[in-house]
Amino acid sequence: MTTTAEEFRKALHSLRVWDTELPAFDVDRAPAEPLGLFHEWFAHAVTAGQAEPHTMSLATADGEGRPDVRTLMLHDADERGWHFASHSGSAKGRQLAGRPEAALGFYWPAVGRQVRVRGRVVTGGAEEARASLAVRSRGALAAALTGRQSEVLGSLDELYAASSAAWERAGSEPDAPAPSWTLYVLEPREVEFFQGDAQRRHVRLRYRRYDAGADGDAGRDDDAGHGGGGAWVRELLWP
Repeated sequence: MTTTAEEFRKALHSLRVWDTELPAFDVDRAPAEPLGLFHEWFAHAVTAGQAEPHTMSLATADGEGRPDVRTLMLHDADERGWHFASHSGSAKGRQLAGRPEAALGFYWPAVGRQVRVRGRVVTGGAEEARASLAVRSRGALAAALTGRQSEVLGSLDELYAASSAAWERAGSEPDAPAPSWTLYVLEPREVEFFQGDAQRRHVRLRYRRYDAGADGDAGRDDDAGHGGGGAWVRELLWP
C-alpha cells in the first residue's frame, strides 16, 4: 500500500501530544545537582509505564562538523556521568575519537518530559567495558561479537551467517572478549529538564557547571574544565 503525500499530511496533522494528565514540576524543590533529579524522573517514567525509558538519542559530529544522531541504551548514570557503550570502530566511536563532545536526549511522552545532557565524552577501561557487557543479555554479547558496526554490508545472508555464529559463541562462551566494545561516559556540562504543559507553558530548568577560577569570578563558564570540576548553577529557560 502506497501512502500519498496528502494522506501523510492528514495523518501528521491529526496527531496530538500529552493526551493525559501531566505531572507537576516544582523547580523550587529541585536539588542542587542534576543527577538526583534525573534518577527521580527516570524512576517516575518507569512507574508511569513509559516504554523503554532507558533509550536515548546520542548526537555527535564528524570530522567536518556535520551532525549525526542515533538511538541507543543508557548503561548507567552516576557521579562520573551518563554511560553508554559501542564499538570503537563504529561511526559514533570514530566521531567521538575525533571530537569527544556529545549530547544526549531522553523523551518520555507518557509524562511529557525530556532530559537533555551535553558535555565531554571519555572512555572507560577495558575491564569496565567487559563488566558492562557481562550484565547484559546473550543477544547483546552476540551483537558485540558480530562487530563490524556501521561498515557496508554486502547482503543480509552475510549478516545472518555472522550473527548465527556470534549467537552460538555467546551461548558457549559467555565471557568471550569483544575487543572493540568500548564504554563511554558523557561528563555533563549542561543538563536540562523539560516538563511539558498542555497550555504550552512548559517548564525548563537548566543546570550549568561553572568554576570560580583564580580571579574569583564565580559566574564564569570554564569550557576547558570537564567532568567533576566546578559547581552547578540553576536557571529557568523560556519555553
